[in-house]
Amino acid sequence: MLAFITGANGFVGRHLNNHLVESGDEVINSDLSDGGPDLLDQQAFRDLLGSVRPDVVYHLAGQADVKASWDDPLKTFRINAEGTLNVLEACKSSGVNRVLCVSSAEVYGIVSESELPIKESQTLMPANPYATSKAAAELICNQYNSSSMEVLRVRSFNHFGPGQSDNFVAAALAKRLLLADKENVGEILVGNLKSRRDFTDVRDVVRAYRALILDGEAGEVYNVCSGSARIISELANALLTQINKTISLVPDPNLQRPSDIPVLMGDNSKLQKRTGWNPLIEFEESIADIIYAAQESLDISN
Repeated sequence: MLAFITGANGFVGRHLNNHLVESGDEVINSDLSDGGPDLLDQQAFRDLLGSVRPDVVYHLAGQADVKASWDDPLKTFRINAEGTLNVLEACKSSGVNRVLCVSSAEVYGIVSESELPIKESQTLMPANPYATSKAAAELICNQYNSSSMEVLRVRSFNHFGPGQSDNFVAAALAKRLLLADKENVGEILVGNLKSRRDFTDVRDVVRAYRALILDGEAGEVYNVCSGSARIISELANALLTQINKTISLVPDPNLQRPSDIPVLMGDNSKLQKRTGWNPLIEFEESIADIIYAAQESLDISN
């Protein structure tokens, strides 16, 4: 199977490439940072996909930073919604068989405790510009799903693991704690640690993506999640345990998002029933690998 990945140099893209290669697929990668076409340049994507003619496309590229979406909502909307349209139009003209478009659990917005865990049937109530852009992209995916090209959507909940950008909580905390430990600093400022999130290791996430390309139902949407939620403070304490328990975490309101969803926890039963997928990597293993990757990036020895 010849697979094409957009956003291949990103956190998930790198892990997806590794998994596809290990599974025996031939992979063509595209990323703006590596000279690939801009998502807003439809003709460039048409030309590229027309020349390589992949069997399947994994559309991962986009603006994935919720905080940055508040700073520039128009740019976020164009990249994620218009960019998805451009990719799908290029796929259509190039005869691509199946496309997996990655959305986000952020599209669900604020969900009451009585509605947890969140099913795919939950009404979408995006609460930030990033989530709105992803909800719009999903509508575009529905439009393009047809008998000639099958389009699937995934709503990924929080994923983490080695190599993630420090724009995200696990990697950011790991790096800041490692630096504090190295410099003998007794405390660090942190954002909201009371939120609850459904964490899945990125290496399990990419397994789900390939499983859905193989066996997912065209036109459907699937939650990719662990099915349980952890308080962010639990994540922080797990990092502290392996780095330095004596460092204090001091809440700082300036580090909190303008709109922070209290809890996100998904129901993964639809994905499990369709593909047999289950998360395999334990939380503690993910934490250890995140710390190791952060040490390498900071050039800090164990």
